[in-house]
Amino acid sequence: MANDNLQIEIPVGEWVEAGVDWIQVNLTGVLDGISDVLAAVIDAFEGTLLAMPPLVLAGLIVGLATWRVGWRFGLFAVAAMALLFGMDIWDETVSTLGLVIASSLVALAIGIPIGIAMARNDSVEAVVRPLLDFMQTMPPFVYLIPAAIFFGLGKVPGAIATLIFAMPPAVRLTNLGIRQVGEEHIEAGQAFGCTGRQLLVKVQLPLAMPSIMAGINQTIMLALSMVVIASMIGAGGLGNTVLTGIQRLDVGLGFEGGLGVVLLAILLDRITQSFGTARRGAAPSGLARLKRLFAADGPGASGRG
Repeated sequence: MANDNLQIEIPVGEWVEAGVDWIQVNLTGVLDGISDVLAAVIDAFEGTLLAMPPLVLAGLIVGLATWRVGWRFGLFAVAAMALLFGMDIWDETVSTLGLVIASSLVALAIGIPIGIAMARNDSVEAVVRPLLDFMQTMPPFVYLIPAAIFFGLGKVPGAIATLIFAMPPAVRLTNLGIRQVGEEHIEAGQAFGCTGRQLLVKVQLPLAMPSIMAGINQTIMLALSMVVIASMIGAGGLGNTVLTGIQRLDVGLGFEGGLGVVLLAILLDRITQSFGTARRGAAPSGLARLKRLFAADGPGASGRG
């Protein structure tokens, strides 16, 4: 009896449905605009990659892997390209790569400025941090529901679900990297006559770049993992190969799709990591950087920011 008296009904589902209905009725133009922009970005990357001769694109990937990581990883890239061609999943791999690049770029274009705003304003951080916690703890499959409701089926809703899922690391690590810049570097920049914008662009962002690059790397990896899940709403690519294998109980086909995802993940991970590592190893001290950047401008540079 006591439990019956304490029962409280909170119609969260009804509130969500009402909100979805309101968005669909009142924000149709906004949703269509977002869909058109994302479709253009996705088509541009995927179309460009698919239009390139396969051997040329494979050669570019191998060359980039060798240049950024080393000849041993270049040999791995050659073996990976041979496997992708041999398993006849090259087109699916390129389609997935295009979707990952497009989704990651949009996620970074939104996430990095938010991370900068968080680092420069504690109130913004207090508001955004719980949202990031919510985004990172939400099961990935849940992102497919609103994406499919608002944008239908296809690559666009897949890209939207992917970029939302992959954005938090870029925001968090940009915020963390800027906040970890030492006070002595900030004071030195101010002593050289930096404005607020110059301090951000010429001091804080360069010194925070290793952390920002780590965020970019994690965003790309999460985008790749989500693209596979997004195949359930028509994103295509390697995820569709894996999904087809599951639906048909075809172990071989599913394994080939999964192996393609693994190879692409390793290539993207090592190549993007190399940029952050190179910066970390070659970066001069903060004071030396400041002296070099402001030697030509002099103290009067603050008036030009």
